[in-house]
Parts: sequence; C-alpha cells; structure tokens
Amino acid sequence: MTPKPAGQPIEVLLVEDDPGDVLLIREAFDFNKVNNNLNVVNDGEQALDYLRGVGEHVGAARPDLVLLDLNLPRKDGREVLAEVKADPDLRAIPIVVLTTSEAEEDVLKSYQLHANAYVTKPVDFDRFISIVRQIDEFFVQVVRLPS
Repeated sequence: MTPKPAGQPIEVLLVEDDPGDVLLIREAFDFNKVNNNLNVVNDGEQALDYLRGVGEHVGAARPDLVLLDLNLPRKDGREVLAEVKADPDLRAIPIVVLTTSEAEEDVLKSYQLHANAYVTKPVDFDRFISIVRQIDEFFVQVVRLPS
C-alpha cells in the first residue's frame, strides 16, 4: 500500500444507527467544508459487509477511515471493531469510536480492541462541529493513511 497524499479527500464510512446523529455528522461535514466522501451504514452487519465488499456493497470504495458507534443493532460496535482488527485485510483501516458512552469500561475495551481513537459525541451542536473538524483535520491533513 502506498500512502495517500496529505489533504486529498478520503473515503469515510460512518457506522451509525441514529438518523439524527447521521444528519448532524453530514451537517458538520458540510459546515466545515469537508471534501471527503461520507458513506453511511446503519448496523454492524452492514458495516462488515461494506468493509468486505460483499452483498449490496460489492464494488464499494474501501474506506480510509471508519467512524464507529458502539451501540448498534444486529452486531454492536465492539464486535465490529474486534472483527475488523482481527482481519489482516482490514486491520490497517483506522477506526474512530464516535459514541455517546462516557463509560470507562467502553473506553478501555475499545482500546483493547485496537481502536485508533475514542471520542464521546458532544450534545452541543457547535462542539459537535468542532469535533468533526478536528477528526477531519487529523486524519486528512496530519496523518498519512495507506491507500
């Protein structure tokens, strides 16, 4: 794999079952003029299918970054995280846990499962926008991602 050039738009997979949070994240991307491609799936099973390029996700662009909620239907975020990080073809994809949980056990478990970052969703819209901008700046402008 060769690194993506800094500042180039990236493919982001948002794994989120709450339509309100999906809308907030889309609005935050728009507000911050984030030029990344945001793809959304609503549960853990869909996330794994998307990442593996199976079912309705055959031919989907491989994400450069995953924003993962923990509390998901069918397969929760912890299970998704464990499966992705155990898969040699997927484990290099950075995963940011983006969730409402502030529970220390969720933070610890996420890092034990090799999450790249853990971010608690703020309830304040301005703070939410700031968080999304910071995630974007870090993963698009600061770090080098594999392509």
